[in-house]
Amino acid sequence: MKLYPRYAIFIICCLTTIFATVFAIAFSNVWWAALAVVTAALTVLGILDLRQKKHSILRNYPVIGHMRFLLESIRPEIRQYMIEGDRDEEPFSREARALVYQRAKGVEDKRPFGTTQNVYSSGYAWITHSAAPVVIKDTDFRISIGGPDCTQPYASSIYNISAMSFGSLSANAVLAMNTGAKLGGFAQDTGEGGISRYHRQGGGDLIYQVASGYFGCRNQDGSFSAEKFAEQARDPQIKMIELKLSQGAKPGHGGMLPASKISPEIAEARGIPMNIDCISPPAHSAFSTPTEMMEFIGKLRDLSGGKPVGFKLCIGHRREFMCMVKAMLATGIKPDFIVVDGKEGGTGAAPLEFANRVGMPMLEGLTFVHNTLRGAGLRGDIRIGAAGKITSAFDIARVLALGADWCNSARAYMFAVGCIQAQACHTNKCPVGIATQDRKRQRALVVEDKSQRVARFHKNTMHALGELAGAAGLTHPGDFMPYHFMFRTKDSEFRDGNEVYAYLPDGFLLASEEIPELSEWHNRWDRASAETFAPSEIPFGPFRRKSQAA
Repeated sequence: MKLYPRYAIFIICCLTTIFATVFAIAFSNVWWAALAVVTAALTVLGILDLRQKKHSILRNYPVIGHMRFLLESIRPEIRQYMIEGDRDEEPFSREARALVYQRAKGVEDKRPFGTTQNVYSSGYAWITHSAAPVVIKDTDFRISIGGPDCTQPYASSIYNISAMSFGSLSANAVLAMNTGAKLGGFAQDTGEGGISRYHRQGGGDLIYQVASGYFGCRNQDGSFSAEKFAEQARDPQIKMIELKLSQGAKPGHGGMLPASKISPEIAEARGIPMNIDCISPPAHSAFSTPTEMMEFIGKLRDLSGGKPVGFKLCIGHRREFMCMVKAMLATGIKPDFIVVDGKEGGTGAAPLEFANRVGMPMLEGLTFVHNTLRGAGLRGDIRIGAAGKITSAFDIARVLALGADWCNSARAYMFAVGCIQAQACHTNKCPVGIATQDRKRQRALVVEDKSQRVARFHKNTMHALGELAGAAGLTHPGDFMPYHFMFRTKDSEFRDGNEVYAYLPDGFLLASEEIPELSEWHNRWDRASAETFAPSEIPFGPFRRKSQAA
């Protein structure tokens, strides 16, 4: 039989087993016996590799082929610890993670010897500083959220914990974040999985997210229950209600939690049975048109006792958001806030195509929402939140300049409680006990320590934001405007923020005379309807109005 080099390791194991066994018997030597046992096990493994039909590589490379699977399994760790550069974003750079870790631990977060950024490359952005900087002593930056129809406005921090459900996060992670929010005076979004006992235990302010599964406020058939919602929403710990239309990680996609993964605590929080798969449908059943959506928002506000009610979405069809705005005008019912999630959001496990290719990035989505509300004359009544890879004071300052009133972050607070970006969130094998329901794994996360880190990270980030605002000559970061930023669009060119992310004129969508430079906005506004999300017509090529066509 012809011997192939790929079988060399397997043959060596076979021969070593034979010789080691002979020597162990002949000399009664324990070391030879141990060697025989090890190589015998490898020989058996090789035989099984040759006989199995699942993996071609093991049939061709018995024994040694397992090295390929071993190296593949630890590839993320090898890259993260040995190969990755400080600014390689996959999905967060080492530099960004280190900044969160340092601020959460309260250790030195300064760095020597100048920037490592390529300040002449396309995409680089910077803040224009003032010759008359200001020292801001109070960095507990807050805004009031609540429109004309809200009777219980909320004095919110401008940097809160974004939506992450109990079930996706461990009990200890939820409790650490909520306790930290209580210590630091900011809010935690519950995520769509309902309000768990661990959200309540910490005593921190909560934003109750109501998604298409209506967890915590649903009937047995999965439909919305007004009675259960009112019971939840009127809890004093609940400060705002967030209707989730979509999320950046997987916009337009539902989900399923298999019955095997539903624990008694998850069932309690979601209000679901344990022996049935839990379905989160892609769309809401409580409404199907823009007008019905606004009426539902009004209903939620009434049921909650007048608390701020808004919605969260990742922008998809821009016309559909304009449909919602037209419904606000038609019904007179306006949300108190809108949270714009960028497609770069990512705590939710998602199909690769959705994570990579569906939804609008946050900066473009935020600018569109902000300017649409300005164009409809509604911006003054509606607050805007933004979410999507916001980890530093610069990230916060930039989105505030582009139209946001406050920011949410999920993964930054995950880093604050110890996330190492192992990207094993969906496996239930999180190495630091954050994204797992394995009690033995989650006990590694000590709530008393990590809650302090959460509060410290928030405080130090707000202090850094105050320093940035002061350097720009401002007294509050909410005063940042696009012109405070410069954006390098090409390696040799840069533009003022007003040129790249301009604020469009108030009321221009409702004005009798159109602005020629904004014809695309006017055309899209004309196609939008308060009665339906469906397009009145599908434009092929550039859209032309009937008046223009004539």
